[in-house]
Amino acid sequence: MQSTANLPVIGLDLAKSVFQVHIVDANSGEIQRRQIKRARLAQFFANCQPSLVAMEACASSHYWARRLVSLGHEVKILPAQHVKAFLLRDKTDAMDAQAIWVAAQQPHIKGVPVKTSRQQACMALHGMRRQLMKMRIMQTNALRGILAEFGIALPVGHKQLLKVIQEDLAKAQEDDVLSADLVASVQEQLKRINGLQDDIDLISQRLRAMLQDDPKMQAVYQIPGVGELTATALVAAVGDFTVFKSSRQFASWVGLTPRQVGTGGKTQQLGISKRGDSYLRTLLIAGARAVIAKAAQSTWIQQLLQRRHCNVVVVALANKIARTVWAVMARGQAFNPTKWNPYEQVVA
Repeated sequence: MQSTANLPVIGLDLAKSVFQVHIVDANSGEIQRRQIKRARLAQFFANCQPSLVAMEACASSHYWARRLVSLGHEVKILPAQHVKAFLLRDKTDAMDAQAIWVAAQQPHIKGVPVKTSRQQACMALHGMRRQLMKMRIMQTNALRGILAEFGIALPVGHKQLLKVIQEDLAKAQEDDVLSADLVASVQEQLKRINGLQDDIDLISQRLRAMLQDDPKMQAVYQIPGVGELTATALVAAVGDFTVFKSSRQFASWVGLTPRQVGTGGKTQQLGISKRGDSYLRTLLIAGARAVIAKAAQSTWIQQLLQRRHCNVVVVALANKIARTVWAVMARGQAFNPTKWNPYEQVVA
């Protein structure tokens, strides 16, 4: 296969039904703008010579990338926010395809690695689990608000609420605070909450099965602060960690490095950038909090907590966990606790 630099470039604007293609003839410079229906897109690229097909990272981009690679093309998926800078005049499908074509030839814009179907399936499970958790939180918050109007204060937290709500409902009904119809409706709401929790647990079991079948996920799972959710999400979202040149570049991609503002030779560091995948960042920070809670007597943790706010220490540890994940995955070496262990000296 010829090198990517010598391949003709095709800009492809993805859609649900009608796709837009932008092609520039290398010899004559003639610009071709075509609209292609979804059913004919694969056949169109099957008849094209091997090319570099560029598209934005959006819905169905990884699916079409795999299809086009199977047809002998090279694919470059571009971050949508980087393509926007090359959009001229009005936003139309034709102008979007042209912007994609121009952005694909910029050497400083790095492409998004194409995900496998297994990676996408894992991320889809994570997405469904998050959605179910949001629905469960909405249901419990609604219950908390309704019963608060009758003087019943329920504790924050799903598990704590379920422990006390039946007793509170029985007492309120005895005191004639709640009507029978309202109590029946609350019980129905609780059944919906329990059903959502059963669905969440089922998806968690499937993610756990993926973890047990994937050596890469198991390698990441050995790192302190990386649980089942974090291990599966990191490996599925990133795939090939060697696309990042260093551990700091990976931590920056997750959004755990400070923003920098510089002018006149002076550079100022601000808070973390919070760029990249917010879900992965949330998992890493939650893992760091769990590590600090379990290792409160660690000398390393205590020294940091004496100098910095707890939230700063949490983010610093999340950054360290992210860098360790990159080191394990990019170098292909098993996690070595004696090499990276901030809790070597424990207060007796």
